[in-house]
Amino acid sequence: MNSWKKLFIALIMLNIIVVVGVIFLIFLPTKDEEIALNDINQDDYVQFHVQSNKADLNRLINHYIKEQGLNERIKYNVTLTDQVELYGTMKVFTQDVELKLTFEPESLDNGDLILRQKTISIGHLQLPVPVVLKFIRDSYDIPSWITIRPNDEEMYVNLHDLKLKSDTKVRVNTFDLKRDNIVFTLLVPIK
Repeated sequence: MNSWKKLFIALIMLNIIVVVGVIFLIFLPTKDEEIALNDINQDDYVQFHVQSNKADLNRLINHYIKEQGLNERIKYNVTLTDQVELYGTMKVFTQDVELKLTFEPESLDNGDLILRQKTISIGHLQLPVPVVLKFIRDSYDIPSWITIRPNDEEMYVNLHDLKLKSDTKVRVNTFDLKRDNIVFTLLVPIK
């Protein structure tokens, strides 16, 4: 066998090994972070109950994203409809690719939220949800109070860790987007 044929076969084998290795790394399961369920000592706070709607909360969320510089590397905004929708664009190589994720929110007894993944689309690609969530978690600046759990296909919104002025805390009571019924409690410290 000629030496160029041997080199060509070796090059093909190297390419196959690299492609299989990349596919293996993409689909390798990740270990999700454990969520510490914090509860607030209510005696240290005065409670203010607030009722809101999707329109006002949309404005507040997107203002917070902009003010905190959270959309510098990936341009995105959040829209509350009957579900939580995240729209954005991300760079893949040199192309901007459209991104849409939808989540079903669930309020927890401790005042936090879980956003369960419903649909995902990146351009025209249909990728497995855990792969995309892992990519987003590992590649972009996500606030410390949001934990992305790719294997569970969810995002945990730990509102106890949300940094607000004067150490005010937020606790969700009701988060029913279909009925536009959003009720939360502001906990203002008194000690």
